[in-house]
Amino acid sequence: MRVVMFYHSLVSDWNHGNAHFLRGIVTELQARGHDVTVLEPGNAWSREHLVAEHGASAIDRFHRNYPTHRSRPYDAETIDLEHELEGAELVLVHEWNDPSLVERIGRHHAVMGGYALLFHDTHHRSVTEPTQMSAYQLDSYDGVLAFGEVIRRRYLAEGWTGRAWTWHEAADVRLFRPRALPAQGDLVWIGNWGDDERTAELEEFLIQPVESLGLRARVHGVRYPAGAVRRLADAGIEYAGWLPNFEVPSVFATHRLTVHVPRRPYVKSLPGIPTIRVFEALACGIPLISAPWDDVEGLFSPGEDYLVARNGAEMREHIRYLLADRDAARGLALRGRDTILSRHTCAHRVDELLAILAELNSSYSRDGTSLEIGR
Repeated sequence: MRVVMFYHSLVSDWNHGNAHFLRGIVTELQARGHDVTVLEPGNAWSREHLVAEHGASAIDRFHRNYPTHRSRPYDAETIDLEHELEGAELVLVHEWNDPSLVERIGRHHAVMGGYALLFHDTHHRSVTEPTQMSAYQLDSYDGVLAFGEVIRRRYLAEGWTGRAWTWHEAADVRLFRPRALPAQGDLVWIGNWGDDERTAELEEFLIQPVESLGLRARVHGVRYPAGAVRRLADAGIEYAGWLPNFEVPSVFATHRLTVHVPRRPYVKSLPGIPTIRVFEALACGIPLISAPWDDVEGLFSPGEDYLVARNGAEMREHIRYLLADRDAARGLALRGRDTILSRHTCAHRVDELLAILAELNSSYSRDGTSLEIGR
């Protein structure tokens, strides 16, 4: 099957968490023998920031770690869709694409047909910035892949007449797995600061507990203002900047535990969406403690796959407990990884995607216009 994917960036994960999932899906599709083409805008802000801060060598490091992954840059105004979509059987269009291009692809599909066309929504903007999202014209799309049930229901509630499926993110367990490396610290947190969406939460659930316990701790991420970097230093936390996502498993392996501090929109408006950091941490077999979020879809077993801290004091006590009881920490990590392996890998998500294609095939067949895709 020929798959064409229009995404913000495959090669850059600078402040671009969806690159993690995209890479895993590409890996899995290729492993099953599918022909995958990824197209990304030539002026993608994630790639431009990455190269500006770390040079072209950062892109070279990506290619060394993903030798079969290739993407082509495009210009939204001049891209030749006839050429790019020739022979395509499945086309995925990510929500970070320019609305005009999203509409053009829809028009091409309406005229030419022959492939399944799905819009992939992986961000909280459908709730936090609905006017911006309303610019996307999806009338000619076969359906929407929403990375949480609450997002899927929002499309339906707003009058979306097509199909919508929940398609959660997941871990690429070929890459995200336990590794035996010498210890370097007690706690590591990997995440971007960004937009004041969790400033208070990071203070309560990360900085203060680490400071009060006197832990050896490290933070990786981008978009940290000078004040935040100073606060980390005052708390005795090493700020280590951007970390390529393919190096995350090794960093997890050198620390005894990690935490999850979700952004405010995911707690207040988008229950049930943990973001990919949870999947990746559990896949690596590191004990995880999470600030509150409501797992309304039952993806995990809170308290068994990871611990939940309702406030900063509980976070401090959970950290103290796991550092003191290595057997408890090991048991928590094993249970979390087992949950990932049983239902939250990129292989599971590709299975789900192929099932969606089969559903579309069946629908087209009833109309007398079977696509016979995904065979």
